[in-house]
Amino acid sequence: MREILVPRRSFLVSLGLATGAFAVGIRPANAKPKTKPPEPKSWRRPTFEQMPNDGGVTPNAFVHIATGGLVTIACARSEMGQGVRSSLPALVADELGADPSRVAIVQADGDEAYGNQDTDGSSSVRGDAYEELRRLGATARVMLIEAAAKRWNVAPAQCEARDHQIVHAKSKRQVGFGDLAADAAKLALPKIADVPLRPTSELRRVGKALPHVDAPDIVTGRATYGADVRLPGMLTAVIARPPVVGGKIGKLDGARALQVPGVRRVIDLPAPTAPYAFQPLGGVAVVADTTWAAMRGRAVLDVTWEPGANVTYDSTTYRESLLASVRAPGKNVRDVGDVDAALPKASTRVVAEYTVPHLAHAPMEPPVSVAHVTDDGCEIWSPTQSPQDARENVAKALSLDASKVRVRVTLLGGAFGRKAKPDYDVEAALISKAVRAPVRVQWTRTDDLQHGYFHTTSAQRLEAGLDATGKVVAWLHRTSFPSISSTFALGVTHASDGELGQGVLDLPLAIPNVRAENGEAIAHVRIGWLRSVCNLHHAFALCSFIDELAHARGKDPRDNLLEILGADRHVTPEELGVKKVPNYGAKLDRYPIDVARYRHCVERVTDLARWADRAKDGRSLGLAVHHSFLTYVAVVASVVKDVRGKVHVDEAWVVADAGTVVNPDRVSAMMEGAVIFGMSLALHGSITMKNGAVEQTNFHDYRMARMPEAPRAIHVEIVPSDAPPGGVGEPGAPPVAPAIANAVFALTGTRVRDLPMAKWGLV
Repeated sequence: MREILVPRRSFLVSLGLATGAFAVGIRPANAKPKTKPPEPKSWRRPTFEQMPNDGGVTPNAFVHIATGGLVTIACARSEMGQGVRSSLPALVADELGADPSRVAIVQADGDEAYGNQDTDGSSSVRGDAYEELRRLGATARVMLIEAAAKRWNVAPAQCEARDHQIVHAKSKRQVGFGDLAADAAKLALPKIADVPLRPTSELRRVGKALPHVDAPDIVTGRATYGADVRLPGMLTAVIARPPVVGGKIGKLDGARALQVPGVRRVIDLPAPTAPYAFQPLGGVAVVADTTWAAMRGRAVLDVTWEPGANVTYDSTTYRESLLASVRAPGKNVRDVGDVDAALPKASTRVVAEYTVPHLAHAPMEPPVSVAHVTDDGCEIWSPTQSPQDARENVAKALSLDASKVRVRVTLLGGAFGRKAKPDYDVEAALISKAVRAPVRVQWTRTDDLQHGYFHTTSAQRLEAGLDATGKVVAWLHRTSFPSISSTFALGVTHASDGELGQGVLDLPLAIPNVRAENGEAIAHVRIGWLRSVCNLHHAFALCSFIDELAHARGKDPRDNLLEILGADRHVTPEELGVKKVPNYGAKLDRYPIDVARYRHCVERVTDLARWADRAKDGRSLGLAVHHSFLTYVAVVASVVKDVRGKVHVDEAWVVADAGTVVNPDRVSAMMEGAVIFGMSLALHGSITMKNGAVEQTNFHDYRMARMPEAPRAIHVEIVPSDAPPGGVGEPGAPPVAPAIANAVFALTGTRVRDLPMAKWGLV
């Protein structure tokens, strides 16, 4: 990783911590002027400029080679700390044979020319994306080689691209990319599907240490996030939204708000109609010269609300309705053998119920969007995960053709799925149109917690039958939760196959009789995908219950888990008892459900954690493994009691098998982050509803894991593999909560079946 040269004193001065200047932003009178950090010696800083148009060659929307030799690569996915701008352009450049010091990275606007730009579902590299990215670079390479071969009158097969030039080894001739760009531009574009890829052995940077190209700007304050965008004449708006989804304005008097200095307008926004999808929630916008003036104006609005039908929504009573749903037969979604016959005959029956509350995305950067609507169209600056959805929805709201809307993607200060829903972009566009000026819509932390899209709340019931020898002979799993589909369609009462494919339909079980059922659940809030989606609650219940079975059987939890997974094999739909495995849209022949990879992760993580020696070492460990987004992750958590007698996660081990990995450093970082993310949800995460409205308002009552709660060490091992790449942004999170819960049982003898753990005074 490239060293960033920031002198110690300059760093302290920038924080306002140098001698004589303890206040942030104040520096001593004798301090030297700030110096610009050096540019990277390899990859250049990403920019928001458009692709060049200078007469070079542009074989596709992603790659441009200038006559001067500069290669420009567009990153079509959104950067939110996962290093996507460090990884995807590197893969394209590696396939091309470019010199990193002569590569410029630009952030792509929202445009269908880039194909899928959604930065969610851990999809930036997994599936077909890896090969598609390589083909983008390969197309440019093939055209440059053809141009050189024609110039030298040799066969293209005798030429190769490396170090930013085409080389003909036999004649020892070479020519730079820039010198060939004009000739390459005259050639017919090859069919991308027919373009040959390099042998993997020729990829010099894939799987190696790569610089984090955005890190210098992030740590020195030059990075541009959504709220950093400034336009001439820009106003700021904050919005008072209905506290209950489906509510609308009853009575509004904006006179007091308009008396606040700096407030320009009070605007009544249209109420949405169900299904809500990505529509804004409506309400009242206060538009002002500054954020503070807008917030002060909103605080004195005289507005009453008509709450609508969801006003009866209450978390306590709804939890009971979900439990009632899983205590009764539901829709049969998985069936092997005869559970109805096997369970009554079992010598022992083990039953447990698990519940998980609503969860909020709570990114450190709340939603924000800048819009400028003119007679010519609309321009949006947004920290969006889905620029094409933003473009489409803004165009629809403004009655414009999508070609009239430009969406420029800034850095994202966290997202976790929230910023894939462009309601906040539509708000900014509507308000800009109304005031005929650029407008920044700024959500506060309270806005974000109370008016976002929420991870679903769930109840699950698991029952297993043991024969006289203790062998598991029957398994019944019931799950009930409001579906994400309810946000996009009316009358949705059950989960989608895709949601059930996240732990329910695809879990290998070496058990002769298995059934899974899905109970009815009606949504009363906007349900949206949050990092790892339904894997979060399914993994919590499944991995916790498997641990419970170990103790019911008197077996070591590791040995019990491996026995229940069964022997190495590729699991078929027939064995699972389903017609089709959703498998995250991937074909099973390319991405099989591979029990050997499950088992390896379990065996390796327990070896790293010295599982076999835990009793001798006096440690309380918990184990969990889960497969999601085509990646296998096993976690061991160690818990201790702190000086207050509360549970503390002391150490964690993660082993991840994500197939081919482009950027190991970023993958390890995401696994480390997933542990902290999973801890936050397991220990503290809970959004509760009363009279249809969210009760939490900020981080004091929607807690994150804080620094004193962090483990003293998180150990991550990435399994070396040449398998097709899996996802990495999300799969680390699901096993964390059950690993901690199982460790808590090992330490205290208390089973945690209802999250969060803070609810029970454990932390």
